[in-house]
Amino acid sequence: MTLAIHNFGEVLMSRPAGKEAFLMAKAYILDKLSANESISLDFADVKVLTPSWADEFISNLKANYKNTIDFLNTDNESVRESLKWV
Repeated sequence: MTLAIHNFGEVLMSRPAGKEAFLMAKAYILDKLSANESISLDFADVKVLTPSWADEFISNLKANYKNTIDFLNTDNESVRESLKWV
């Protein structure tokens, strides 16, 4: 399953916003995952990603799902650096 992260906004910042995004993804998308299905987070069109948003979203994802997580379109400097923290 591929999640288009830009659906949560182009500028992703703050822990509360990351938690809200995770809960929305969980309710509408992630609960439909099969046991062996991998998760791809696609960061295309994301302009700003902060470590706090990424940590809140990805840490909750890792804690709730044992599926493999892949990161796509991480060429943006903000995305690449923020992902180093999670």
